[in-house]
Amino acid sequence: MTTEELKKLEDDLWTAATRMRADSDLKLSEFATPVLGLIFLKFADNKYAAVESEILAEVKAQENSRRQREIHEIAIEKCGFYLPDKSRYNYLLNLPEKEDIAKAIKHAMAEIEKYKPELKDTLPQDEYYDLTRTEKNLPKTLLKTFSDIPVDATGDIFGKIYEFFLGRFAMAEGQGGGEFFTPTSVVKYMVEVIEPYTGTIFDPACGSGGMFVQSSHFIDERKKELKNSDPKDLYVYGTEKTLETVRLAKMNIAVNGLRGSVIQANSYYEDPHSAFGKFDFVMANPPFNVKDVNYDRVKDDRRFNTYGIPQNKSKGKKKQEGDANLVPNANYMWINLFATSLKPEGRAALVMPNSASDARNSEADIRQTLIKKGLISQMVTLSSNMFSTVTLPASLWFFDKSKMVNDFESEKDNIKVLFVDARNVYRQIDRAHREFTQEQIWNLATITRLYNGDSERFLHLIHKYIQNIGDLLPVATAAYERYLSIHNQLVQGLEKWHKAASFNKEQQPLAEELLQQLLLLTLSSDKNYSAAAVAAEAATADYLKKNKVTNEAQHQVAEKLLLLSDAKKVLKKHLDKSFRSLEKLFKQAEKELRDKNDKNWKELISFRELNEGATQMNEHFNEAMNRDPQFSAETEGKSAFYFFKTMAWLQERFPEAKYEDVTGLCKVSGVDEIEEQDWSLNPGRYVGVVIEEDGMTEEEFNDEMSKLNIALLELNNEGTSFLNLIENNYNSLFQE
Repeated sequence: MTTEELKKLEDDLWTAATRMRADSDLKLSEFATPVLGLIFLKFADNKYAAVESEILAEVKAQENSRRQREIHEIAIEKCGFYLPDKSRYNYLLNLPEKEDIAKAIKHAMAEIEKYKPELKDTLPQDEYYDLTRTEKNLPKTLLKTFSDIPVDATGDIFGKIYEFFLGRFAMAEGQGGGEFFTPTSVVKYMVEVIEPYTGTIFDPACGSGGMFVQSSHFIDERKKELKNSDPKDLYVYGTEKTLETVRLAKMNIAVNGLRGSVIQANSYYEDPHSAFGKFDFVMANPPFNVKDVNYDRVKDDRRFNTYGIPQNKSKGKKKQEGDANLVPNANYMWINLFATSLKPEGRAALVMPNSASDARNSEADIRQTLIKKGLISQMVTLSSNMFSTVTLPASLWFFDKSKMVNDFESEKDNIKVLFVDARNVYRQIDRAHREFTQEQIWNLATITRLYNGDSERFLHLIHKYIQNIGDLLPVATAAYERYLSIHNQLVQGLEKWHKAASFNKEQQPLAEELLQQLLLLTLSSDKNYSAAAVAAEAATADYLKKNKVTNEAQHQVAEKLLLLSDAKKVLKKHLDKSFRSLEKLFKQAEKELRDKNDKNWKELISFRELNEGATQMNEHFNEAMNRDPQFSAETEGKSAFYFFKTMAWLQERFPEAKYEDVTGLCKVSGVDEIEEQDWSLNPGRYVGVVIEEDGMTEEEFNDEMSKLNIALLELNNEGTSFLNLIENNYNSLFQE
C-alpha cells in the first residue's frame, strides 16, 4: 500500500467514523474505545486468516495423535490469536441487520480474551451497546466502514492506522486526549537516541503505549540494517492511572505484536513492577507540573527520595490543620523515578517542560545532585507547537547510568553533558502544529552518535542519502524535460492559433504585441543545469558503484551536488519568470482576443496541463517535504534536492565526520561550566546563537529598504483613497 493510498484510507475512515458519531449521542471519548476495538478486531482477523491454512493443516496432521493439541494452542503459537468462528470479522459483518449486532460483537471480544489471558478485561464489550442508544444500526455501519481496510494489510499498516486514530482522538479531545498520546516524531527521536534494542523497557506514564510501539519499530529497522533475523527480545512494562487508557495501551501493544504488561496504577503511590533498579530503558512523557502529590505518602519511597524530593522552602501561609503536606511540583519526582528505575547500564529519555531545566529551590538542589552523579547525559530543547495539546516548548532529558560516577571530587572531569538546541529543527504541518521529519530525527540522533564516538553510523546515514539522491536525480531531470516540452507546445500552439485567427481593428495592436512576446518565450534546455545534472548523476553513480563509504568520497559527491543545486536555483528563477509571462499572455488572449467558437483555440494544449507540469517539476525541485513523512516510504514524496539539503545539513556542521561543538546547535559542557550557569540545564545557555547574514552590501540593503518604503507609501495612499471613497459613499447614502 502506497503512502497516498494509506493516507486516503485513513482520512476516509476518520471521516466516516466521525460522521457516524455525529449521528449518535456519544461524546468523542465514548466513541474512541469501540472504534479502536473494531480496528483491533479487523487486524486480528487479517492476521489469523493469513495463517489459517497452516493452523488447520497442523490440526489435521495431529488427528488421532496422543499429543493432539487444541486448535487454540496452535493458533496462538502461529499468530498470537485464536478466533472462533463467531469472532471472525466477516461473520459479524454479514449478520442480518435484525440481529443484535452489539451483542454479537461483545461475544466476539469475550471469546478472544478467553483464549488470550493477557487481554482479559481489555477489549471493549458493553461499549457497543452504548453505540445503539440513538442509532440502532451504528455497530453494523462501523463494521462496514472498517471492512475497507485491505485483507492483506500488514501489522505495520494496522499500527499506523491505530496511531492515526489515537492521534486524531487526542487532538479532538484537547488537553485530556493529550494525556494518552505523545506525537510520534518526538517519540521516534527519543528512541533513536537511547536505542532500546533488547531487554526491558518501562514507561510509568505509558498512556496508549506509543513509546513501546516506536521502540518496536526501531528494533525492526535496526534488524533490517544488521540483517539480523533473531526473534525480537524486548519486554515492555507500563503503568497508567486511567483504566480506559490502559485498555487502549493493551490493544496497541497487541496490534504491534509486543510482549509485556501494562497495569492500572498511580505511579506516585503504587509500584506494581517493583521498578527500583530493574529496567534497561525508561521512557515517558509524564503529566507536567502536578501540584497535588501527598508528600507524606512518598517521602520514604526510595524511588523518589534517593536524590531528594521537592519541598516548599518559602515561608508561605501557615498550613491549616488537616491540610495535606503537598509536593510543590511533581516534575522532579518523575525525574527521580526515571533515574532510580534504571539498571547500572540503563538509559532513559523523558519529556519535561522547559521550566524544569532552570527550576529553583529544592528542585535546583536535586538537579545539582543528578549532575554531580553524572546521570544526565544529554539535554534537548524542542520547538514550540510540537505537541497537539501544549503550545509551549518542551525539553527532552536523557540519562545514561553507565556514565555515573562514584566519587564526584576525583571524577568530576569525566562528567559531561551534551546540550542540543533543536528549536529551529522542525517541519510545519499546519498553522498550529510542527513535527520532525524522519530525516531530521536521524540527523539529530547522529549528533549523539558522533558525540559517543560512532562515526560509522554518520557515514552510513550519508551513504543512505546519496543512494536516495541517485534514485531521484533522473526523476528531476525527466520532470524538467517534460515541462519544457509542454511549455513549448503551448507557445507553438498559440503562434499557430495567432496565424489562423482574424482580429478586428481594436484587437490588432494587442494581437501583434502578443505575437512579438511569444517569439521570445520558446525555451531550450539550460546548458549549465544540464551539464551540472550529468556531472552530479555521474559522480553519484560512480560513488555507489565503488561502494567506498568514506568521508572524503562522500564530500566529493557533495561538491557535484552543490553545483547542481546552485544551477537549479538559477534555472528555477528563469522558469518561474517564463511561466508567469506565458500565463499572462494565455489569459490575455483568452479574455480579449479569441472568439468563443474558435476551433483552433480548442486544439491548444490547455494551460491546466502546463500548470500541472510546472507543479510536478517544482515538486521534484522542492527542498521541502511534499507529504507527511510519518506515513512515507523512504523516498516517496521527496526530491533529490531535499535529500541533498538534508545531507548537507550534517556535512556542513560535522565536516570531519566527528563530533564538534556547533554554535546555535550543540555544545558539550563540563561541571565547571554548568556550575557557572547556576546548574541550569537549559541548552540555550550553552550552545549560543547564530547571527544570520543576509548577504547584502550596505548599498544593496539601503536600496532594498528604499523600495520597501516606496511600496509602503503607495499602500498607505491606496488605503487613504479607499477610506475617502467609503466616506463619500456613506455620506451620499445617508445624507439627512
